[in-house]
Amino acid sequence: MSETSAKKSDVKQGKHWKALVRSGDDIKKATEVPDTPQTRAPAYKLAFDDKDFLTREELRPVRLQLELLKPEMILTERGIESTVILFGGARIPEPGKDAWAAKNATQKKNLEANAKYYTEAREFARLASLYSATTYNKEMVVTTGGGPGVMEAGSRGADDVGAPSIGLNIVLPHEQAPNEYVTPDLCFNFHYFAIRKMHFLMRAKAIAVFPGGFGTMDEMFEALTLIQTKRMEPVPFLLFGKEFWTKVIDFKELADQGTISPDDLDLFHFVDTAEEGWALIANHYELDSSN
Repeated sequence: MSETSAKKSDVKQGKHWKALVRSGDDIKKATEVPDTPQTRAPAYKLAFDDKDFLTREELRPVRLQLELLKPEMILTERGIESTVILFGGARIPEPGKDAWAAKNATQKKNLEANAKYYTEAREFARLASLYSATTYNKEMVVTTGGGPGVMEAGSRGADDVGAPSIGLNIVLPHEQAPNEYVTPDLCFNFHYFAIRKMHFLMRAKAIAVFPGGFGTMDEMFEALTLIQTKRMEPVPFLLFGKEFWTKVIDFKELADQGTISPDDLDLFHFVDTAEEGWALIANHYELDSSN
């Protein structure tokens, strides 16, 4: 078959074909040029294949765009329409496992007691994933930060029923290696916290916040602020562990002091069990909650 006939055949079969040379082909060709002082010079490297160039300070706007685009394109190609977000502490252990993050006896006792939230997060993710399966895993896909603790529990709950889960990891000096239960081709790594948080919320149809530290609170308050200021559509917003949250944050006092509106207390719900949390979501969206 001639080259012209092959191209006509590709068109008839609906194959993707472009007239212009692909960038990946030029990257390969660039490695085959004669070795000369000119071709060895950094200036000669293709700009999009030059890591030193791409990591320059002036290229930050480009890197921000790339970090926004890569996960968005992959999730779109997978047909994922909506997500259920689980925020929560990396340091909360699985029940019966060592409280590895404890720095003293008090922390050890409290972390071990808070291990119950690992169980609830795992079950909540399982319930969400059972519903997601009825949509061919397009809707309500469990999404976590991809790390240990509550994040692992969320990924594991999805894995328990053979469902995919999304992990939005980030480069940190500790704690944040991906857990083994995240779907590998839906596990992303970020440099920019801001872009990572955008991806958490872009498809969110529900947000579940389990006990955690500064990172969890940062994620929680940013999402609440976006809903409060109508920069994001209101979605079911669950705070797991009423005793924990009312002890560490006095939401009512914020309202009494006038720094938030009394109506802002209606933006979220306290829940204690996975069943209670999923029932609220199912009721909000009029779903079958019997899974």
